[in-house]
Formats: sequence, structure tokens, C-alpha cells
Amino acid sequence: MSSLTVALAILGGLVLAAVVGYNTWMSRRNAPRQPDAQDGDPPEAAPAPAGGEEPVLHIDPHPMRSNERHEPLFDPDLPAPSALPVPTAERRGGLDPLIDVIAPISLEGLASGDAAIAAMPATRRAGSKPVAIEGLNEHTGEWEPAAPGQRYGAFQAGVQLANRTGALNEIEYSEFVVKAQAFADAVNGAPEFPEMLDEVARARELDQFASSHDAQLSFVLRALHAAWSPGYVQQNAARLGFVAGIIPGRMVLPAGEVGLPPILGLSFDTQAALADDPAQSAIRELTLSLDVPQVDRAERPFERMRETAATLAREMDGIVTDSDGQPLREDTMDVIGADLQQLYDTLDSRELSAGSPLARRLFS
Repeated sequence: MSSLTVALAILGGLVLAAVVGYNTWMSRRNAPRQPDAQDGDPPEAAPAPAGGEEPVLHIDPHPMRSNERHEPLFDPDLPAPSALPVPTAERRGGLDPLIDVIAPISLEGLASGDAAIAAMPATRRAGSKPVAIEGLNEHTGEWEPAAPGQRYGAFQAGVQLANRTGALNEIEYSEFVVKAQAFADAVNGAPEFPEMLDEVARARELDQFASSHDAQLSFVLRALHAAWSPGYVQQNAARLGFVAGIIPGRMVLPAGEVGLPPILGLSFDTQAALADDPAQSAIRELTLSLDVPQVDRAERPFERMRETAATLAREMDGIVTDSDGQPLREDTMDVIGADLQQLYDTLDSRELSAGSPLARRLFS
């Protein structure tokens, strides 16, 4: 064998080795990033929020009646409203004239809680609107849902004027009247219903306000180079306080008090989370979301959303963009934060402060 043949064989072997090495390197480089082994078990085993149910966080707005519902623009360097107390999961009376139609039901005598419970309508909705019935407790003098062993001197039935599905309409009002009348008949009560047209008009006014002051914000975190595995995403999010949600591919940042909606939501491809071998699933983007009216401003939700996005982008080699893939600059974030503070102030002025029981009901 000539020296030229040997040289060509050696050269060919080196080229082949280089190609194999390059392909191996590229394969490893592009493989989904995996969680660090020293961090222990993957975060998917983290417990869901207390109570067994994850509070609903609407990443995509509910069906809207117009184009008025918008995302306000926002700001990261706003001072933390430390003077404001973090809300507790208060259990204030359900019905409120601000957002409910209320029909008083008078009684000739006292009615037992057991009888009231037996007379409750089978479904507590009129169309898409929640219906509630409360009793005036003989001993406490407070309005409350009927309870066994208690006695009540009066009742009141109510239906919500508006929510994210729209305003209360005539058909829903009529369905409410039928349900409330049936309950009143069962407890020997006499209901007094407000004028339907007046209440429907009030519902439309409230819905118009809610539609133009609703905000559901979202950032998209996109991988710059290598994709992420579900375990890698969960591990990095868990380090920032996120826990597993009920839905695969979803995590939440819990509020400071049990029973309140989560502060933030984080979601990625559900199919990737449900794959037979999640470690081989490639995730190239995830969504960080905030349902503004559901979270008290004292929790600093937008500031924490911004900090979370920046931290995840830095740690996971990603970039923060809007839903159209446009990078979100610092000055854009500042404008969003300023608009968000104005929205909070407007909700406060209408006694519908973000995170309050009334706001959580109206914007649901």
C-alpha cells in the first residue's frame, strides 16, 4: 500500500471522526436541558395548593363582547406598597348590592336552616350567573348561607349582575325569579323582586365598567438556544416559589393566605408534561401570567411577575417577549406598570379593589 493511500485513509478517518464528534456535540447541545440531579426529586411531585383545587387563573381572556377589554401597560421600579396589608381569605357575606340583584324574602315566623337547605334550588346559577340565598340568623343577626340547626327570620335571594361572560340579561333574570320564587314558596315566604328592566340596565352599566377595566397580563419566555425539558422548567420555577397546579404543564405562585387565588401562573405545553418520557420532551417557550383583578396590589404582583421573568430568562438562557414574539424592553415594562397603578386606583374608587371578594366575583 502506497504512502498516499495510507495518508488518504488516515485523512478520511479523521474527517469521519470529526463529523461524528460534531454531530454528537450538536445533539447534546440541542437536547432539552435537564434538571440538576443534586436538587433531589423533580418538582412535579410538589403538592398542589391547599384545598385540592387550583384557583382559576384566566391566561386567555374570557369571551368578550367588544374590543374595549385591554391589557394596561406596566412598571417594575414602582415602590412596594408596604403600607397596605396583605389580604386574608375573608369570608364576608356573599350578596352585595354593588354587584348583585337582591330580592328580600319575608317570613311570617321563623324558618329552620334544615328546611331552607332542603328548599334550595338544584343548581345555583341562572344562565351563566351565580345565584345565592342567605338567611338572617335569629341569634347573630347576620346574613349567612343556611346552616343546619339554625333558625332564620328572613331570607334574601340574589343573582350576580355581571361576570366575564357578560351582563345579566332578561332570560337569566327570569330564571332567577323562578328559582327564588320556588324557594320562597317552600319556606312560606313572600319575595319582593326589583324591576327587571332597571336591574338589567344596571347590569349592562356594571359590565361596561368591568369590560374596560379588566386586565390579564402575560409574558412569554422563549429559549434562545437549547430547549428545556419539563423537569428543567419545573425545577427553575420551584426555586422561585412555584408549586405544581392541577393541570399538567401548569404551576402557580401561591398567595400569602390559603384560599386566595394564586399571584402568578406559569404554563407550558401540556403534551410535553404528559409524554411517556418527559425528559425527552422539548419545550421552547412558556407563559407567565397575571390575572390583575384577582390579586391584591399589596402582593406586588406585577413587580414579582417582572422579577420572575427576568430571573427565569437569565437562569434558563431565554428571552422575555410579548405574545407576538417581540422582546419586552425595560421602558415598555415601565409604561405597563404605570398604567397598572392607574387601573388599581380606578378599581379602588369603585369599591372593587383588586383581590377583594367583590372583584374576584365580578372578574371571574
